Parts: sequence; structure tokens; C-alpha cells
Amino acid sequence: MSTPADETGNEATRWTEATVFADMWVDPDDDPRETEVDSDDERAVLLDYLRYYRLTLELKCADLDAEQLARRSSPPSTMSLLGLVRHLTEGERHFRRVMAGEDAPKLYCTAEDRDGDWNGAVADPAVVDDAWQQWRTEMAASDRLLDGVTDLGVHNAGVSDLGPDGADLSMREMLVAQVVEYARHCGHADLLRERVDGRVGQ
Repeated sequence: MSTPADETGNEATRWTEATVFADMWVDPDDDPRETEVDSDDERAVLLDYLRYYRLTLELKCADLDAEQLARRSSPPSTMSLLGLVRHLTEGERHFRRVMAGEDAPKLYCTAEDRDGDWNGAVADPAVVDDAWQQWRTEMAASDRLLDGVTDLGVHNAGVSDLGPDGADLSMREMLVAQVVEYARHCGHADLLRERVDGRVGQ
């Protein structure tokens, strides 16, 4: 098994808490993402995938301190696990801004600093606490919106920046895009976490 070098040049041992499969985060019976519920319709399937990837992001950040969460583990990229939490918080707000037309301006990004979600992800416990609080607040707000929607064909009430002329988008399209965004960044989180302390897993 390979041992990647950390930022100091020391070798970080790859490890996992799983005892059944060496490439898993935890054993299947201990994985909070796995449920006994079978999703049998489109809406339930999409919401289940969103729940799964949100939990994956949280797992990938577990048991790390502020410095580890804020560490840019793959220079010259400014990406960090803390930055991912802040970036996906902005994504949750974007979802509501587009679909419900809510007044939900960006929290971290500005015209002067379009990458404020990444750039402001510094190794400060207060910044970490704020990021988690904001993420959970925004997820809860998105979930309240989704609870009130049964027709995935309903279209956006707000203006989208995902296409020309405000992009006429269905809830189905936006929900799939939200799942894709989380899945994409959970892939980044896999690599970031392994570079931080060697922990591996799906």
C-alpha cells in the first residue's frame, strides 16, 4: 500500500476504520448513510442521493481540527475541506434563490472576491464553527422548500445564472444539479482527506 507524503515531506500512512473492506470509510453496518428504506419513486431517489452525499461530506471532515480542515492539500489549488463546506453552503443558498426566488445573497463570495468561499477558509475555530452552522442552516432551509414540492416539473421562480436569460429550469433539473455538485465535491473531499491524514474510504 502506498504512503503519500504530507506537506512536510513526511509519509502519511493510509488508514481506515473499516475492518471488512480496506477501501471503505467504516464498516457497512456502521455507515450512517446506509438505510433500510427503499426509494421507489423519482423524488425519493433524488432526495436520498442528496442526503447520502451531504453525509459523505460531513464524514470526510470528521475528527479534524481547524488547521487540517483549512489545509490546502493539493497546491496550487486553494481547495480545502473547509472551503468545500463553505462552497456547498453557497450552493444550498443558490438552490433556493433560483427555485423559490428567495432573497438569499451569497454569504462568502463577492464581486471583489468571487472565490471568497475558498479564500476565506482559514484555520480559525470560529470560521470552522460558522461554516458548519451556516451549512446546516442552509440545508434545513433547502429541505423545507423541498418538503413543499411534489411536482418536480415546477419551474424556477428566481433568476438562474446557469444559463441564458435566467434559464427556465425545472425542480427536477436543479435537484439533479445539486446532487451532481455534491457528488463532484465529495470526490475532491476523498483526495483532500487522504492528503491530510491518510484516511481512505468511499
